[in-house]
Amino acid sequence: MTSSAGIRFGLALSLMSGVASLPTLASAQDRTPGQGSAAGQAPLTKIASFEHQVTGITVSRDGRMFVNFPRWSEDAPVSVAELKDGKPVPFPDLGWNSWRNAKADTVDPKTHFVCVQSVVADQQDRLWVVDAAAPAMAHVIKDGPKLVGIDLKTNQVVKTIPFDSSTVLQASYINDVRIAPDGKTAYLTDSGAEGALIVVDLDSGSAKRLLSGHASTMPDTSVTVQYDGKPLRRPDGRGVDFAADGIALSPDGKTLYWQAIKGKTLYSLPTDALTGWATASFVPESLSDRTLSGKIVTVGENGPADGLMISREDGRMYVTSPQDNAVKVRDLSRTGAGLTTLVQDPQLRWPDTFSEGPDGTVYVTTSHIQDSADYKPGAPISLPTELWAIKPSQGDVTGSTGAGTAR
Repeated sequence: MTSSAGIRFGLALSLMSGVASLPTLASAQDRTPGQGSAAGQAPLTKIASFEHQVTGITVSRDGRMFVNFPRWSEDAPVSVAELKDGKPVPFPDLGWNSWRNAKADTVDPKTHFVCVQSVVADQQDRLWVVDAAAPAMAHVIKDGPKLVGIDLKTNQVVKTIPFDSSTVLQASYINDVRIAPDGKTAYLTDSGAEGALIVVDLDSGSAKRLLSGHASTMPDTSVTVQYDGKPLRRPDGRGVDFAADGIALSPDGKTLYWQAIKGKTLYSLPTDALTGWATASFVPESLSDRTLSGKIVTVGENGPADGLMISREDGRMYVTSPQDNAVKVRDLSRTGAGLTTLVQDPQLRWPDTFSEGPDGTVYVTTSHIQDSADYKPGAPISLPTELWAIKPSQGDVTGSTGAGTAR
């Protein structure tokens, strides 16, 4: 993507590279038929179509755009890509993207992307790549789980933080990440069999697993994730059981939010309760799960949600609502405020991950989890997915949905 103070799109992505045409960021009258949103809702514009299942999206401070493709139902040909000069280019290079499941015995998982779940650009102009290293969300590849930092000024890997088996368990699936404004701390969710938060000191590379198996990070057994009006289940009858997944950090870096997909409740903690341990000679009692549990705040109910993001522009929390094909918002300045619908559209099939551009445009991927071979027999292995843009304003919401709908 070309970069400027405001993001301008003139990309035409190559189908040979797995991405269809990328139109200019359209005004309402420029949208193709079938795009857009209902009257009173924020405008929705398709930015790109992909031939593979996308999850993560991030936009750097200067407007560069990066996406990632996990190895879920297929051995994705690229894990991390930059949209550049009209084409998706493996980033930072072909080498890091050369892992293939069939070559697992001969490719070093320490220096290759195995199964990337998210990408996030920070305020220090670094791209952080979360490698869950668990293809098909199955067992974790030994020496594979890691957080990789790439300097966007040089496009070189400058930091690789491996996670040992006490931080990332065999049944883990590290999911999303947020970086503190000062660039010193990373916060991750683990949506695997035992949900958790993971806090990383980026200078030392030390990591601490917290609230592992705690009720706030685990699936809510009272919730059944639905799609198209019925429970979403695999052919063998298993439902959606993702634990702590969505994560958001307040713009000042002082409050961390998270929730499980199979859940309805949004939780938060002050970040000063989670940091300061990396330079201590021992882990303080303040970081024990018992102590942290007493500091957790129940913010409200979102219903089942995947992606979370707090806007730099207006301070609102953006929430994906996969069951409703919708993006919703929460006014965090109002205690007890419910969700309001920003845009609802049948094309938003499993809205997944958010990013905010320099001009305040909100981007969201649709990963089509309910359309994947894991849940839909006969579905294509290479799953078509999309990237969308929303240009919100305070007046675009369509009314309160209360505490959110949990089904």
